[in-house]
Amino acid sequence: MTDYFEVLERDAAARLGELRLDPPVVTPATIDGRLRDAGSLWAADREIPEPDDSVLTVLPHRAFPSGTPPDVREAFAVDPTDVDAPTAAVVSSDAVELSGEAEIDIAPGNEIDHPPDSYVLSDVQGFIGHAAGLKEAILAVKGAIPADTALFLSGVATPANVATLSSVGVDLFDRTYARIAGARGRYLTADGEHFLEDLTELPCSCPACQGPREEFTREDCSQHNVNALEAELRRVRERIRAGRLRDYIEGQARHEAWLTATFREFDGEYGYLEQRTPVVRDTELLAASEDTIRRVEIQRFADRVTTRYRNRFSAPLVLLPCSARKPYSESQSHKQFHDAIGWRAHIVSMTSPIGVVPQELELTYPAQHYDTVVTGRWSEDEKEFVSEVLRRYLEGNDYPRVIAHVPDEGYRDICERVSEEADVPFEFTCDGHPTSGDSLSNLRNALDGELAYAKRQREHNTVRAIADYMLGPAAGDDVFGEGAIETTGRYPKLQIRARDVDRGGDDSDQLATVVPQYGTLAFTLAGARQWVDSDAPTKRVEIDGFVPHGSVLAPGVVDADDAIRVGDEVVIEGPKAFAVGRAAMSGPEMVESTRGVASAVRHVEET
Repeated sequence: MTDYFEVLERDAAARLGELRLDPPVVTPATIDGRLRDAGSLWAADREIPEPDDSVLTVLPHRAFPSGTPPDVREAFAVDPTDVDAPTAAVVSSDAVELSGEAEIDIAPGNEIDHPPDSYVLSDVQGFIGHAAGLKEAILAVKGAIPADTALFLSGVATPANVATLSSVGVDLFDRTYARIAGARGRYLTADGEHFLEDLTELPCSCPACQGPREEFTREDCSQHNVNALEAELRRVRERIRAGRLRDYIEGQARHEAWLTATFREFDGEYGYLEQRTPVVRDTELLAASEDTIRRVEIQRFADRVTTRYRNRFSAPLVLLPCSARKPYSESQSHKQFHDAIGWRAHIVSMTSPIGVVPQELELTYPAQHYDTVVTGRWSEDEKEFVSEVLRRYLEGNDYPRVIAHVPDEGYRDICERVSEEADVPFEFTCDGHPTSGDSLSNLRNALDGELAYAKRQREHNTVRAIADYMLGPAAGDDVFGEGAIETTGRYPKLQIRARDVDRGGDDSDQLATVVPQYGTLAFTLAGARQWVDSDAPTKRVEIDGFVPHGSVLAPGVVDADDAIRVGDEVVIEGPKAFAVGRAAMSGPEMVESTRGVASAVRHVEET
């Protein structure tokens, strides 16, 4: 078990953690002054230091350069060391890639009581500056070490790269490179390195930069570099707390080509990032660049809409442009569209970078949480992405007619592409601007003779569509049945109740509630039991023999569904309790971790 490191918050692969030294260190952070190296075994045998809770002790080690043959590594492998104090073990990305486990790992039956709390990557100098190499090394070591241990990269941190390195899962750094660079006359900033001799004035106001430029020494430069590094790490920690580190990186990392390449390389590792990315957030997702399309949140939404969602209306489809205001139905333009449509058609909004948003999912993260740059011009990447999502959506859903009420800029081009590729005829109703009198009249007239669907059908389809999105294809029908529910409350604050139940003056028949903030369902105990009894995939957390109150901690988790992600609705079951709540860790992390909150508990009953 990990004794001295705990992950407190998660922002995709980035983590806000606490290294429990005395006093504690909040990560990502530098560890200088709090680090004790027991030394390399290549030079001599080393004594195990006395336990000290105030420092992180790097255990005696043998580091290997990249490319060292496996038999050499095995011959000189270090025996495990058991120290009841905060410790770090030295590992190599080559070794873990070959073996599939960290070289400090112990064979079953030879476990030690106090495994390392952190792992130091020994061959880091071999891949810093090389995006593909960094990606392979990080994936190898993160796949081999426990989820609740810290990853430490020594001798590489700069103000320009710590945000990107933190975003891919690095927790600890040191100030070594910053100090050495200053002694060499290199002035570090968040936008890269500068030769001190090239600076006419100092672009910083930290204490080291307060004096005249001509009096600024290389010693001052080293101190400035350290100040800039610490300031950037504070910025990174705040971004993680806000769930917006990626927004920052899309701009900041562009100052160095290899850092831009790095986050793009990791965007290609969907499985690694998706497992670590929350399914909901309460913060804005800024779509400020074309790289946003490749974000996990965007790709996940597009995938679920085209593979899990199923249209339950028999009405025609009307494609509409998105709006700046979210949710779309509250915007002035969409209110005019709704007046013209009069519930005689199923509305799907087209947008970059989301793709397509059925009206039932307009609240569901990130559909009402994103903001994008509006110029009226669509890039080819945007057109290609939205076209592909719309094509897949139409292949999975049958409509008697498809009406495209969209302007010429980008939208019509996409519709024409998809119409040709999918062999689906589109009817275009815009005459100039979509909200012009002629355009709205065309839309209204195009739906003449179509029957309006009822409020009850809209609400029931919304509930089932959200369940599909959250749980899997057809989950809405599996969990709630055909005609087996009724909805109360006013949209979007809908309550889902079992139909034909004698309420007896209480809420015992309530199954779930729509959470407007995230566009998800929050189940009651009755709803959770109905979910468990259905054919829909159940996201289950198995716990030990206790009754949770408020939360389930990771040490109490016996097993968890691999498909669970942070923010997922989960069923919690154990010998003494049945509960429902929201996951605070992914399923694999719940099983691996020995510290931290695994799940918040909303309702619980003893069994």
